[in-house]
Amino acid sequence: MAEIVISLQNVSKCFKRYRHPVDRLKEIFWPGKTRADQFWALRNLNLEVPRGITLGIVGRNGSGKSTLLQILVGTLAPTSGSVRVNGRISALLELGSGFNPEFTGRQNVFFSGQLLGLSQEQIEGKFDEIVAFADIGDFIDQPVKTYSSGMFVRLAFAVATSVEPDILVVDEALSVGDEAFQRKCFARIESIQERGGTILFVSHSAGTVIELCDSAILMDSGELLLYHTPKVAIDKYYQLIYAPENKNHQVRSEIRALNQGQSPFSKPGSKEQAKAKSEARTVKQQARAFYDPNFKPDSSISYLCRGAKIQEPLLLTPRGERVNNIVGRHEYVYSYSVEFFETVDKVRFGMLVKTITGLEVGGASYVFPEGYIEAGKIINVKFRFKCLLHPGVYFLNAGVSGLEDGCRTYLDRCIDAAMFRVLPEQEALGTGTVDLLVKTTFSVENAEDMVEGMADNMVDIGEGAIDIVSQVKSG
Repeated sequence: MAEIVISLQNVSKCFKRYRHPVDRLKEIFWPGKTRADQFWALRNLNLEVPRGITLGIVGRNGSGKSTLLQILVGTLAPTSGSVRVNGRISALLELGSGFNPEFTGRQNVFFSGQLLGLSQEQIEGKFDEIVAFADIGDFIDQPVKTYSSGMFVRLAFAVATSVEPDILVVDEALSVGDEAFQRKCFARIESIQERGGTILFVSHSAGTVIELCDSAILMDSGELLLYHTPKVAIDKYYQLIYAPENKNHQVRSEIRALNQGQSPFSKPGSKEQAKAKSEARTVKQQARAFYDPNFKPDSSISYLCRGAKIQEPLLLTPRGERVNNIVGRHEYVYSYSVEFFETVDKVRFGMLVKTITGLEVGGASYVFPEGYIEAGKIINVKFRFKCLLHPGVYFLNAGVSGLEDGCRTYLDRCIDAAMFRVLPEQEALGTGTVDLLVKTTFSVENAEDMVEGMADNMVDIGEGAIDIVSQVKSG
């Protein structure tokens, strides 16, 4: 078992909310009577994080994510419970924390570095590297209050990661930077992962959590509902936020049940993923698409329907033959039916293709041309696409949305509704996930002829140039 670097036992955090500012003062002078409402941001949270993993933390706003991180870094004390952190921890929390807006960037680098445990000499040794990474130019000597949000997060991230922390905590801050800087940040995070650092990563970006993290926890209303693979945690997160309010309790109970028998100390695995990977490795090469009735997902999740129900998601050939083992660069049709129990306006149908890990590869949505659909109707939807994917196993989502009280919401959604395998090709040389339709050409030239050509071109330059080429030719 890996060493546990973060341990929380029965941690709860309660905030007091006063209706009037004077009530806080009255409570000080008359402590026997409370004048505040209690808000429990965390309730009996238990969590142990092994060294070297990247843990994603997902949940809607107000679920307790930021409170948890602030307790871990020590800026908040828990109301009850125990917290143990083993190692140097560096955090990039909400924008603005840790920097004095009146200080210059240079002053804040030294001030923050000392708070993170570095000596003056160590900070001086890293200063040029920090400035180069932040790439804010002359603004390093300007007060931080004059910085844009992007400049601020550049410098904050550069400082937080320069100390080579054992534990790095990142709370949504990277969403501020531009794409180029985000890529640089993720490269730095990857280097921390490679040297065995532990990372806690909070983000609302599902793709980023799935791609970056080893495991993930789902929080809601101060409770840790689920500790599982990033894909399962994200899928359950979406199921929770799109559930009708009167079904919220039921969905939470179903998610809690997934934790039973799940070890939180290893990277959680999915039976479906293991099965798919094994079958992908052992499948024999086939020349044509076919249907395997035993090849179907057991990780399917359906949202609670809001007036519509998705039925019979199928993958077909253009001639209507059902398949789930297909050939790359050929066309196929993803088909499903939707039965409507209520009249809905502005209906949109969608599809999405994902990898085994849950990374979104691509998809499409289609707006129903007649606008609204009456109750009692059944709509057959077909998405025709060309399979530009390399051999492997992929999953299909299906979704239908519409306007409810003026807001677009899912009427029904099926995650991992169907799965398919792109068959290996004997001559395939492609790498990665997407087939870029690469065609390679070669040209072969005689090296001696190339050198003589160089000499002819250089003869007018002088004898020295000819001598140099002659040496290259003879060597």
